[in-house]
Amino acid sequence: MCAFAPFILNPFPEGSGLAQFNAGYPDLMQRFVIFGIFAIGFNILFGLTGYLSFGHAAFLGVGSYAGIWMMKLLTLNVIPAIIGSIVVAGLFAAIVGFISLRRSGIYFSILTLAFAMMSFALAYSVLTPLTGGETGMQLQYFDPRILDAPLPEGQTPRASLFGLEMAASYELEVGRWLFTFNAGYYIAAIAMLIAFYGSIRLFNSPFGMMLRAVKSNQNRLSYTGISPKPYTLAAFIISGMYAGLAGGLLVAMDTQVGAERMFWTASGEVVLMTILGGAGTLIGPVLGAGFIKYFENIVSKINKSVLEGWFAWMPDWMTDVTVTIIYPFVGKGWHLTLGILFMAVVIFLPGGLVQGGQKLATVLRRDRKSKDAERDAAIQRQAGE
Repeated sequence: MCAFAPFILNPFPEGSGLAQFNAGYPDLMQRFVIFGIFAIGFNILFGLTGYLSFGHAAFLGVGSYAGIWMMKLLTLNVIPAIIGSIVVAGLFAAIVGFISLRRSGIYFSILTLAFAMMSFALAYSVLTPLTGGETGMQLQYFDPRILDAPLPEGQTPRASLFGLEMAASYELEVGRWLFTFNAGYYIAAIAMLIAFYGSIRLFNSPFGMMLRAVKSNQNRLSYTGISPKPYTLAAFIISGMYAGLAGGLLVAMDTQVGAERMFWTASGEVVLMTILGGAGTLIGPVLGAGFIKYFENIVSKINKSVLEGWFAWMPDWMTDVTVTIIYPFVGKGWHLTLGILFMAVVIFLPGGLVQGGQKLATVLRRDRKSKDAERDAAIQRQAGE
């Protein structure tokens, strides 16, 4: 499915009124899979152990900074940057987890939030030589890069994978459709598939069963003589490493990073992704990440002029009324629509989008069985006659 995403996400022809809803362009597809990795990692902690972290964006940011410094000091090849992002984020997660996991429940959540906000403050103002402060960090042609040849003066550094640039794209025109195949997207998609396979193995392993036991009844587990702390700390570190991988891939795609990736809203976003998709499920966080990023990048771009074009066939007064009613829910008000949908999912589908899909599949199977039963009964009546 990832391989055919440029086709699946571009269902409407270019130039049509519905082309606004196409999501098959490289930047958005990259964000789908990268934030899918972020949500998969968060789900390992929250979905399996029940520990709700409000500071997971700290590991995303730390991974991003580690990645860009690897590209500045070593090479523009993304492999060392990604490895460095995972390692540094994992080490930082070990420190944060060792302290935060001394508490549970809301106290744990507040501690992780405090660490994330401290990290944001350090990156934004205190550690400016290392982070670039409020302007952020980006690659420069004069960076040392000891493993690469010097770049010509003024040339923009571009991340690559053994010579293949992340921004390299191939466009295919089929009638009125335009499909873009981007190297960076496919590299990020391969990383997501590997991360997803790793989460499957972890969920189905004895270690995953121990994490479920922690979530089910931590006190009872302690009574058996098994300390839950090593397991929860290991889950926290693994989750942080997933976030670091996502941060490294973000740098590989746009070769710049800012402190805003550590802000508390970024941590809240991954919580929404996981709960919306289905916490504790395998595919749910990926669906939630895609859903939220689609709203952020597509629905947020619908402005008044777009709405007026859609409803131009109506009488003028009706167009004005319709646009006035709909506009607060799109464009800058897309958060309002997302909030309403999130409330609906939490109230009616506690298991997230995955539960909604399962219910729909159950209804379809039931309808099919009833139709098959009616057909068999009709055949038997005809045979009796």
